[in-house]
Amino acid sequence: MRKSPQQHTIAVDGADIVVFEWAGQAPGVQQVLLVHATGFHARCWDQVVALLPQDWQIFAVDMRGHGRSANLGPFTWQRFGDDLLQVCAALELSDAIGVGHSMGGHCVTHTCGHDESFFRHLVLVDPVIMDPQLYQSRSRHQYADVSEHPIARRRSHFADAQAMHDRYAERSPYALWNPQVFRDYCDFGVVPREDGEGMELACPPEVEASIYMGNFDADLYDLIPNIDTPVVVLRAEPRDPASQDMDFTASPTWPQLASQFRHAQDVYLPELTHFIPMQDPQLVADFIVAGAGVQPMQSGTE
Repeated sequence: MRKSPQQHTIAVDGADIVVFEWAGQAPGVQQVLLVHATGFHARCWDQVVALLPQDWQIFAVDMRGHGRSANLGPFTWQRFGDDLLQVCAALELSDAIGVGHSMGGHCVTHTCGHDESFFRHLVLVDPVIMDPQLYQSRSRHQYADVSEHPIARRRSHFADAQAMHDRYAERSPYALWNPQVFRDYCDFGVVPREDGEGMELACPPEVEASIYMGNFDADLYDLIPNIDTPVVVLRAEPRDPASQDMDFTASPTWPQLASQFRHAQDVYLPELTHFIPMQDPQLVADFIVAGAGVQPMQSGTE
C-alpha cells in the first residue's frame, strides 16, 4: 500500500501551485502526471494512484483556484495551460505519462503541444476539447454574467466534509461514482472558512462558473496536428447538440479528436459518463500502465 503523498508548493507567476507526489522507489522510474477537471482537485486521483505500480513516481496537481493552490486569477484556459507548462519544468518531468480529465486533458494537450519532452504518452480522459465550430459560436455562452451561472449559486458552505458527503452521496452524478473516490472528493475538496465557521469548497463556485464561461483555448487546434507523442482519447456518450441543459454527465469531447493527432487511439465508452475516473479508476489505471510501454499507434480511431 502506498504511503500518503508529499505536498510541494511551486511558485508560478505569483501564484502558489500545490503538487502532491507519491515518490518512486529508485532513480529513473516511470513518471506520471495527473491533472484534474474543473471544480475538482488533485486528490480525486487517489484511487487511480493506488492501482498503479508501487515504484512509479506520480504527481497530481491542484490547478490554481482549486484544492490547496492559490485562489488567484486569472482563471483562463490559457493561464491553466501555461501554469502546467511551468509546473512540468519545475518537476523536471521527462518521458512521463500525462493524464488529464476534462479541463485537465485540455491542459495536458496544451503542455505537450508546447514541449513534448515532458511526455512519452498522453491519456486524455473525456477532455474538454470540443468541435472547433463550437469555439466560434456565441450561442454556447448562455449567461451574461458569472453570477447568473447556476454553478455560481451552488452551496459552498458545510459544517465539515462529512456533511458534504451526506448531502450529495445519493444524488446524480455522485451516486454513480466509486464510493471511495467520492469520499476523497469530499475529504480533500473543502478547506476551513476564514471566519472559523465550518468548511467551504476549495474551488469557489464563482471561480468554477467563470471557467465554464471561458473561451477555452482554440489555439489548441494549431498545436494538435504537430504532436508526435502517442495519445489515447477516452470519451463517454456525447452531449446532445440541440439540448440547452447543462448535462455534466455527457461528454464534451469532439468525437473526431483522436483523428487530429498523428498517433492516436479513440476509445468510446458509452456505458460511462463524463466522470470516467470517478466511476472506473481501474479502467483509467489500466490505460496508464499500457501507456508505459506503448509504441506509436496509427492515426485514426478504433
